[in-house]
Amino acid sequence: MRIDIPRVAYTGTIKEITLGRNKNKITIGGESCYPFHLFEGTMPNPPKIAMEVYDSAPEDWPDSAMEPFADVVDDPVAWARKCIDVYGAEMIALQMASTDPNGKNIPADKAAAIAKKVSDEIEVPLIIWGCENVDKDTEVLRSICEICEGRDLIIGPVVEGNYRAIGATAIAYNHTVIASTPIDINLAKQLNILLGNLNVPDDKIIIDPSIGPIGYGLEYTYSVMERIRVAALTQEDERLQYPIILNLAKEVWKIKEVNVSETEAPLYGHKKSRGVLFEALTAQCMLMAGANILIMRHPEAIGLVKESIKDLMNS
Repeated sequence: MRIDIPRVAYTGTIKEITLGRNKNKITIGGESCYPFHLFEGTMPNPPKIAMEVYDSAPEDWPDSAMEPFADVVDDPVAWARKCIDVYGAEMIALQMASTDPNGKNIPADKAAAIAKKVSDEIEVPLIIWGCENVDKDTEVLRSICEICEGRDLIIGPVVEGNYRAIGATAIAYNHTVIASTPIDINLAKQLNILLGNLNVPDDKIIIDPSIGPIGYGLEYTYSVMERIRVAALTQEDERLQYPIILNLAKEVWKIKEVNVSETEAPLYGHKKSRGVLFEALTAQCMLMAGANILIMRHPEAIGLVKESIKDLMNS
């Protein structure tokens, strides 16, 4: 007996966006079907992984996450180069954690100098991620946009409270913006509309719907991303037809289940393996929800996810 597999009729397409400069440009988006539904449509550009680098040595990482980078954590340029040269990173995400007013609170000019130095020394696309304090990010990201003119950075998070200032600066210096909203499809669409009204080009916008790791809100992120893709692909909602980026590593590696010792929680298993698997499984779920760029940390977790992407694209 013949079985006819039902197929979804897609009427929309995710916008293609090219990131980076020169020969190391990469393209994301362009899919005309739900994630990896290659029997129904196409995914011309596989999802990408950006390895994160911090602007100064992190103080709260578990040893298992610090180990691969212990020799370079005091130098963001050396750290970025190790990610590229040793681990094959196709993108770098520079986390500007030291700008946080509740932490080291380094000034905008110093942060911009760090970003420029990293940008000058690497060839792959560079993501700049602020400290998520609206006022400080406005100051820092605008300075970075200006000093890194012509380097085609991906700048974020851009939120409702600073989209005018950062969006206008990104337009002036030709950078891509990351439109960030707190796990809500309506807020995501509204911010994209506001950026469009500001005349940020469609090929310069990426959606960040926010991320909760496994056990800490992943299902909310998944459902919002799923709704975004349904609206984009089957309802032709142009304000949601953008690629999606997720800054997942810093969320995964701070949870209790990753950091508690084997002595305190012997049933949790080997601490390093636990962290790697939490990161890889969170990333895998987000791929199935429609992520185009994943910001990740541990090389072993990245290796697992890269193999999964390869298998899914060839299935």
